[in-house]
Amino acid sequence: MIRVAGTNDAELIAEMSRQTFYDTFAVYNSKENMDLFMNNSFSTEALMKEVREPGNIFLLAYDNEKPVGYARMRENNNPPQLGDLPAIEIARIYSLTASIGKGIGKMLMQHCIAMAKERNNKAVWLGVWEQNQRAIDFYIQWGFVKFGDHVFMLGNDPQNDWLMKKIIA
Repeated sequence: MIRVAGTNDAELIAEMSRQTFYDTFAVYNSKENMDLFMNNSFSTEALMKEVREPGNIFLLAYDNEKPVGYARMRENNNPPQLGDLPAIEIARIYSLTASIGKGIGKMLMQHCIAMAKERNNKAVWLGVWEQNQRAIDFYIQWGFVKFGDHVFMLGNDPQNDWLMKKIIA
């Protein structure tokens, strides 16, 4: 089941955000850079604030009654490379480690695309670390194509993210 999250879900989303990000990226990055990022950009307080900010849409995925993943969509944050194309960003799409491969990402992506269409967007876009091949392969399967790059700061480490888009209309 997928449902739109409300502000009362902020703590749950913050907890899942921290767990999924750490589980996914800690093995590839230094402890110092992970700690710096987790304590600043991904603090519980910062993540809970995101849930309450206008223009952020969070979707929660459940397996029976247990939350197992989430997606964050963000309006009004399009990169210049998209020009005037009406688009919405899929800022995050994560599953708990134990749920990877169980279709959670697929369900979240389906809901993100449906919501983007409902909001009259012509495209969805995202940024993905160029070294996260599993995620890149997932997005390619969904029809996303690379259209640019940008720098993502993980602590003090500038990392290159691919910008990928999917035309939906």
